[in-house]
Amino acid sequence: MQVTETLNSGLKREIKITVPAGDMEAKLMARLSDARNKVRINGFRPGKVPVQHLRKVYGKSFMAEVVNEILNDSTRSIITGRGEKAAMQPEVIMTEDEKEAEKILAGGTDFEFRLNYEIIPAIEIKDFSDIKVTRQVFDVPDSEIDDQVKRVAESARSYEPKTGKAAEGDRVSIDYVGKIDGEAFAGGAGTDQPLVLDSKEFIPGFEDQLIGSKAGDEKQVTVTFPENYQAAHLAGKEATFDVTVKEVSKPGELEINDETAKNLGLESLERLREIVRGQIENQFGSMTRQKVKRQLLDQLDAAYSFEAPSKLIDAEFNNIWAQVNRDLEAAGRTFADEETTEEEARAEYLRLAERRVRLGLVLAEIGEKAGVTVSDEELQRGLFEQVRRFPANQQQEAFEFYRSNPEALNALRAPMFEEKVVDHLLGQISVTDVKVSKEELMADDEEAETTTKAKPAKKATAKKAEAKASEAGDEAEEPKKKATPKKKAAKDAE
Repeated sequence: MQVTETLNSGLKREIKITVPAGDMEAKLMARLSDARNKVRINGFRPGKVPVQHLRKVYGKSFMAEVVNEILNDSTRSIITGRGEKAAMQPEVIMTEDEKEAEKILAGGTDFEFRLNYEIIPAIEIKDFSDIKVTRQVFDVPDSEIDDQVKRVAESARSYEPKTGKAAEGDRVSIDYVGKIDGEAFAGGAGTDQPLVLDSKEFIPGFEDQLIGSKAGDEKQVTVTFPENYQAAHLAGKEATFDVTVKEVSKPGELEINDETAKNLGLESLERLREIVRGQIENQFGSMTRQKVKRQLLDQLDAAYSFEAPSKLIDAEFNNIWAQVNRDLEAAGRTFADEETTEEEARAEYLRLAERRVRLGLVLAEIGEKAGVTVSDEELQRGLFEQVRRFPANQQQEAFEFYRSNPEALNALRAPMFEEKVVDHLLGQISVTDVKVSKEELMADDEEAETTTKAKPAKKATAKKAEAKASEAGDEAEEPKKKATPKKKAAKDAE
């Protein structure tokens, strides 16, 4: 086998491999000899089939196996032997001439092919002693727990029908149809919709106009959708809603006790408080972790500057860009709505893709040198967590997909490995804890970038109380207030 480098430019490599016809013939004859004692052909005793007859019958198929064996075995060994790491699976280039291919399969000519690939650049890991980060810590006070428990209890509060006018805090049951310029719009209608007045659940101005209404009243509510409304075709537009008030109810006494907890499916108020505390601490702990990681990655980004493999960047960019467009489409928005152009967005996300790839390579090198690994047990736990994000009727299918798809499992393993490398680094660098307020911790820099992959939103826990204890509410129909994306796609890509 003759190996000749035909391209060495930056990270790009191309290698020509030539396997002499004599070597191919030897491999073929070895297969034919082995088959001679195994195959059964009418007219010949076992082990007595002439090799030439075997060649006539099986020669081309056996030689095809020889070719595949060479491609499979040589690709990795050649690159490894050169002391290189391929960024992606090398592209194998062979002759497309049918006559030439026939000659190879017939053993009449040398077998030539080329490997086209990019290498992962050598990365010299630097000293970590100069890296300093500040870890913002918010100590959750009991008052925060009390407030959240109260909100949970509010969600389970009972209401009793009342006669007379609806006041703030009362709950009304309504039918409504939304119209713009006299035409009903998609998603703007609801039936038997419960609405607590002054809950700010609907868009501004909607609930205020129902105060003072009675059961049986028919009202026309006029509101203007916010300029930053998620559905771009409704943003900033005036709409009217034909509303029928079907029932008015007053809230029962708010009680926070064991009985309230039991109504939520829990054994006691103390258990409810434990769940709420855990959720709040996890929420703020995740924010703390994200900010520390961002600082760390920013400093690594400043410390390591090198050319990253273009194919890895292209693959990363394509993933980001697909997510960006999915988010925009789901929100009914355009790049213009996000105060940018497609060209500017492309340039921004290409820079993000390059940063992700470069930092990913740095973290991989650090992790490899530190002996960081993801155990089978950890991967299994991660797999179960991922599968639980799917609807119950799809979980088994999702599980089988991951188990049978090595690339999917590697995609699951990668962020787990990254987080373990970050943990390793946090043990090596200077970390200073600083007590901050909730507002300081929650303050976010929208322009900051990280290498974290865009992930699907975690589905709500099955436990009734845990779901209720979450501050995130379900999306309502059109008249309800929705948060602006604020370049949601960009933030998911951070």
